[in-house]
Amino acid sequence: MSYAKTTQPQQLSCMEIWGGNTAIDDAIAVAGMDAWVYSEPYEGEKAGGDIHYVSTCGHGHIARFTVVDVSGHGADAEPLAVRLRSLMRSHINKLDQTRFVRALNEAFSGMAESGRFATALLTSFYAPTGHLILCNAGHPPPMWYRAKTRKWQPLTDDTPDKVDALFNLPLGIIDPTEYKQFAVKLDTDDLVVVYTDWLIEAVNADGKQLGEEGLLAMLDAIDADTPQDVSMRLRRAVDAYRVQAPPDDDQTLIVLHRNDAPPPRRTIGETLRMFGKVFRLVKV
Repeated sequence: MSYAKTTQPQQLSCMEIWGGNTAIDDAIAVAGMDAWVYSEPYEGEKAGGDIHYVSTCGHGHIARFTVVDVSGHGADAEPLAVRLRSLMRSHINKLDQTRFVRALNEAFSGMAESGRFATALLTSFYAPTGHLILCNAGHPPPMWYRAKTRKWQPLTDDTPDKVDALFNLPLGIIDPTEYKQFAVKLDTDDLVVVYTDWLIEAVNADGKQLGEEGLLAMLDAIDADTPQDVSMRLRRAVDAYRVQAPPDDDQTLIVLHRNDAPPPRRTIGETLRMFGKVFRLVKV
């Protein structure tokens, strides 16, 4: 497997939606956050069952990172990818993910009728306060690196460091689903690693899966002071673990880095384009 060179993140523009379900190894930036995104469909197919999208709101305060893992491989996930992009567009300026989650749950229910299923992780980052709001629908838990303690931990709805209240935003169970919405406060240089199940289901020569504990051990051995290299080093470690055997699933890995950059100041032209996007005079 080849590994891309370190990539400097490129700033997303306001109201932009970036991503899909095709191969990518690139870096982007939103207010307060850098992201290194790697995704590769199974056996080099044109499109895969892993779907990833990033969006940023009109004012640059809210960024959303969404990953969906559809069962099976290939381009059969394309209808859900189109639906997910539409949902990202409809909720691009909303910090609350509740309606987004309900709509995605309806899409999942439609898939179940055909015998397919999917997991999803929805995250919204609010740059002014540094809060990351998460909703996990059956997806592997992200891993959170806390710069002040230099330790990794799973990011779940029972983490001791979660926020119980955030402004007037309802947290907890999202009715009528069983999904929980919770938030954590990210400090500068904190990292969050989001991935699909190919990572923890990697198997070594003895037939042992890596698992969450093995993933944490790998992350502990990686220098978190160079966040732009975490994705590449983790992929190398996983390849070594499975003795270079080819992966048997779509692969997606996203590394988020909390930086201290303020929301960008908009020029008059950018502001006018933003309003054009809001009123759908300009295509998003």
